[in-house]
Amino acid sequence: MRSLPIFIRRIVLGAAALGALALPASAHHGWAWTQDGFFELTGTITAIDYGNPHPTLDVEANGEVWRVDLATPRATANAGFTEDTAAVGDEVTAIGNRSRDETEKHMKAVRIIVKGQTYDVYPDRVPSN
Repeated sequence: MRSLPIFIRRIVLGAAALGALALPASAHHGWAWTQDGFFELTGTITAIDYGNPHPTLDVEANGEVWRVDLATPRATANAGFTEDTAAVGDEVTAIGNRSRDETEKHMKAVRIIVKGQTYDVYPDRVPSN
């Protein structure tokens, strides 16, 4: 690497540093971090975040707080789940895939049910009945 011009070395080192920083951020994107088979969680919403990269719900169930990831903000809104859909204190059922690491209380939802309304945030992944 010493034989490369200094500006190229800086570019290579900068790209490597950015790549290393991006690993933790990308760890929970996609589906590879989730188990196969569907998981259902019913509880009370304790927090809601509609921000990027995807909205999340914190759900208390059986004395434990779970993090429930939804789809991207646009896909979640297209499913009808918007900032006015649910509130802290509402009961929610989330259907999706839980983390492969069973010590984590974390799942990625494909379907959310609140106040009797169903929102398929990943319609192509919803389990068939």
